Amino acid sequence: MLVFPHAKINLGLHVIRKREDGFHDLETCFYPAFDLCDALEMLPAQEESGLEIFGADFSGPKESNLVWKAMELFCKEESSFVEHSWYLLKKIPSGGGLGGGSSDAAFALRLMAQKAGWEKNDPRLQKMAATLGSDCAFFLHDQPMFGTGRGEVLEPISLDLSAYRIEFVFPGIHVSTAMAFSRIQPAIPHKSIREILKQPVYEWKDLLKNDFEDSVFPQFPVLAEHKQELYNKGAVYASMSGSGSTLFGLFKK
Repeated sequence: MLVFPHAKINLGLHVIRKREDGFHDLETCFYPAFDLCDALEMLPAQEESGLEIFGADFSGPKESNLVWKAMELFCKEESSFVEHSWYLLKKIPSGGGLGGGSSDAAFALRLMAQKAGWEKNDPRLQKMAATLGSDCAFFLHDQPMFGTGRGEVLEPISLDLSAYRIEFVFPGIHVSTAMAFSRIQPAIPHKSIREILKQPVYEWKDLLKNDFEDSVFPQFPVLAEHKQELYNKGAVYASMSGSGSTLFGLFKK
């Protein structure tokens, strides 16, 4: 069974408040980027079942990979699920704010649920995905979603960017999520992202904001330069995705 976990971009990202549990309340629009994806294959157990990772800048034990953690979570919930071998080919840059690891984990959950005969919308999948990562639950869906809470509270949003192509800039800079949050000033926005997205795309430049740019750009000025370069090339809208460091631009096809 072979699937292609896709990336995501954040269309606006507001950090609203810090919660008592140490997390932050956010609002954002997750939009699927289907043209940028990894490849994940699940096969019957080979001589040594487990996870093999290819083409990645992933370092450390494979047990720390989110696909492995997804397997462990699912097998605790579905004790009769038999062992499988997993092969992961990475193309989505790690640590770039595109949700590659979360997407891999969510698609692994989807594969195992399908194999085990679960319903597609089984609430246990949503619970496991939220355990794995704040944006992991988004990848159980293949449509734009408005995210609140830590990003795991999701609601479908009507948004079609098929008239645009997405161009990415991968600067090769690793941005610490902890650092990005530590330098941000949470605030209730004057206007919700949901309302801004109802405006024409050409108006987003002055309205739709990723709050993390205020904390990350001063540390890495080259990111601001890349964003301006996208506008110079004709992007209708450009932004950093997540807490960075990937920049993306929307260009009319």
